[in-house]
Amino acid sequence: MSNEATLHSQEAIHGAAHAHDHGHDDHHEHHEGGFISKYVFSLDHKTIAKQFLITGIIWAIIGALFSVLFRLQLGFPDATFPWLESILGHWAKGGRITPEAYYALVTMHGTILVFFVLTAGLSGTFSNLLIPLQVGARDMASPLMNCMSYWAFFLASIVMMSSLFVQTGPASGGWTAYPPLSALGDASIGSKIGMDLWLISMALFVVSQLLGGLNYISTILNMRTKGMTMTKMPLTIWSFFFTAVLGVLSFPVLLSGFILLLFDRHGGTSFYLSDLFVAGKALSNEGGSAILYQHLFWFLGHPEVYIIILPAMGMVSEILAVNSRKPIFGYLAMVGSMFAIVILAFLVWAHHMFVTGLNPFLGAFFVLLTLLIAVPSAIKVFNWLTTIWRGNLRFTPGMLFSIGFVSTFISGGLTGIWLGNSSIDIHLHDTYFVIAHFHIVMGVSAFFGTFAGVYHWFPKMFGRYLNNTLAYIHFWTTLIGAYLIFWPMHYEGIAGMPRRYYDYASWESFKQFSDLNQFISIVVIIVFAAQLMFVFNFFYSIFKGRKVTTTNPWSSTTLEWTTPINPGHGNWPGEIPEVYRWPYDYSKNGKDFVPQTVPLSPDEEKEGH
Repeated sequence: MSNEATLHSQEAIHGAAHAHDHGHDDHHEHHEGGFISKYVFSLDHKTIAKQFLITGIIWAIIGALFSVLFRLQLGFPDATFPWLESILGHWAKGGRITPEAYYALVTMHGTILVFFVLTAGLSGTFSNLLIPLQVGARDMASPLMNCMSYWAFFLASIVMMSSLFVQTGPASGGWTAYPPLSALGDASIGSKIGMDLWLISMALFVVSQLLGGLNYISTILNMRTKGMTMTKMPLTIWSFFFTAVLGVLSFPVLLSGFILLLFDRHGGTSFYLSDLFVAGKALSNEGGSAILYQHLFWFLGHPEVYIIILPAMGMVSEILAVNSRKPIFGYLAMVGSMFAIVILAFLVWAHHMFVTGLNPFLGAFFVLLTLLIAVPSAIKVFNWLTTIWRGNLRFTPGMLFSIGFVSTFISGGLTGIWLGNSSIDIHLHDTYFVIAHFHIVMGVSAFFGTFAGVYHWFPKMFGRYLNNTLAYIHFWTTLIGAYLIFWPMHYEGIAGMPRRYYDYASWESFKQFSDLNQFISIVVIIVFAAQLMFVFNFFYSIFKGRKVTTTNPWSSTTLEWTTPINPGHGNWPGEIPEVYRWPYDYSKNGKDFVPQTVPLSPDEEKEGH
């Protein structure tokens, strides 16, 4: 293309962009619609964020309730609870959960919390809410695609939910859906139609994640307001960006794994099946390998850990700086460590497969890469601790949950070093040590990051505050309860107690943990009650909470607090503010905070800000 043609092209683009922005200013494109278009099929990113959040909360209640039910079996294996039969019917005949129901509950608990709550609920909520608000955009790059992302997730939820009501029950082969249990309909009762519904639901879920992820990346790269360079973006935006990249590159691999699994189930193929006998009869499947599925699953499965934890890291970084009244320590180091985590996340999947007959040399390679990922993680922890060191701390509920996040992330991260070592992992594989590790580092930590985000940005979402007294009870009960639940599991795991077993009564060596298992189950019930209290606080405060009276209640520097208390579609009523500085100018030049929209002083310009 000639230079003249290029210039004409750029002018046309700029003209179109100006016309687009002018249209926003006049609110021609964001006019108020009816109830359906405003609250159901909304194109407003803030409404879609609330849809993700509320759907995620509903799933969280269901997923956590399932854990309470199967903990009853683990804590009181010989007891009967007649009320269970009235809820679960033949799945708890005589008041005791059947083995089939137990495995289904475990499977659905893992699936729901990993994918539907901590992936869609966490990232879907805060990426949608904060990306346009913090980069200075009217909405996502494609509001329609954003809307479709939520409804694909909702449809996936309906399909997954329906599997709970089919006669043979939902999938019961574990949240990883390993073949042959997942590939053969006759393998178990939970391998029948419930497994098909699980796969269809997960395929829709992946579609939702890809639609959302592409939108987030496009918005961050193309729709930042004037002055918002990449190095002036809040760390929340960096974390959402890296999360979206991880998802877009890894979810398609999982989707391909699911499609091949469906072919094995119904197409007569043998991608994952070979040399199998069912009830003494040899099957015709030859040439496949169940290990292939594990490679495909864990290529997403391990990045999934960071897809869950990176958004929490970004939000915690933001909340710690705001409530410490200090600049974030080592901004570029934080960005660099997130980038390193993204790269290494793709190179460590095989440490989940040390016991599959992996070549020892290859195993050593993955041990090295796995332990390397501790370096950027440690950098982030160091920077968080340094940020709050000697800060003027405000212990808001969001701040407490952020500090709780750092605590649990350190605890869970340290035990990860054990599991990253192949020789130790072979002993601890599939024991309660593994359960304790990943529940603390990617379950509890991610939930703490989510709670921190909800408490911090609730005023922006709903124009009201959550009740602080209930929030403090919620925090302390959850923090203490989490440690009481999962720390004892480490000792059970070291003793070799395996996960997923329905009844330990046949093993004398594990009976010694009966009292401990009862204790854990009781604490689980208490912690679950605390979460119900949070849910009450959440929905009550939407309508009856104390009203927000200022646009910037936390005295923060970022752009979302320059919008009206209840911003309409389009976010800013006039021009989008211009950005002049990074987002962490706290306690600077005698001022408590300096918003990003304040121009640099001559002295600051000389210093090269």
